[in-house]
Amino acid sequence: MLHLLAHSFYRTTAGEDKAMPRKESITKQMIFDAAFSLLKEEGKEEVTARKLAAKIGCSTQPIFRVYGGMEELLSDLYLRGVTYFNEFYHNAGHISDTPFTDLGMAYIAFAAREKHLFRWLFLPTEKMEKEMYDILNGGENVVTTQLKRAAESGCKDPGTLFMKMWVFIHGIACMTLTGDYDLSARETVDMLTQSYHAFLK
Repeated sequence: MLHLLAHSFYRTTAGEDKAMPRKESITKQMIFDAAFSLLKEEGKEEVTARKLAAKIGCSTQPIFRVYGGMEELLSDLYLRGVTYFNEFYHNAGHISDTPFTDLGMAYIAFAAREKHLFRWLFLPTEKMEKEMYDILNGGENVVTTQLKRAAESGCKDPGTLFMKMWVFIHGIACMTLTGDYDLSARETVDMLTQSYHAFLK
């Protein structure tokens, strides 16, 4: 009798073990994707080990096993943010032949759609790995190309013209963040075009 009970118990527990799914391992990519999502949704200050663990559905242990610390993760997130902006600019498409206008419109749209990421990249409260110009220029020399176009169109001092344009563009982007800018995209393009020609004189 005892033999039969033991045999029955073995078969039942073996079946249960076989049916139980293996616990999903937490990969570096899973942690990074969740962290980038948290960054975009709530901002850099909210990317903490505890919040990240809650978003993934695990303890903080796997996070610190993969990353030596949160600073290492934040550094990776920052570089991804830079790449993300460059991709955003290229996906925005061509709008105007006026130099700096396409980049400016993408920058303003980025401020509207990715508020937290925009603040971290372009309104930092601490020294970051890259200057604003380096982010804007990207790996394809976006700003440099626009400077050359301005020079080819007759601008004698493209650098100064870009500086004036960017102060204007950055101001619009910041107003977008605070909800104080309500001009349409078409109106904004027209205003940037007019500003370019006004600064050109």
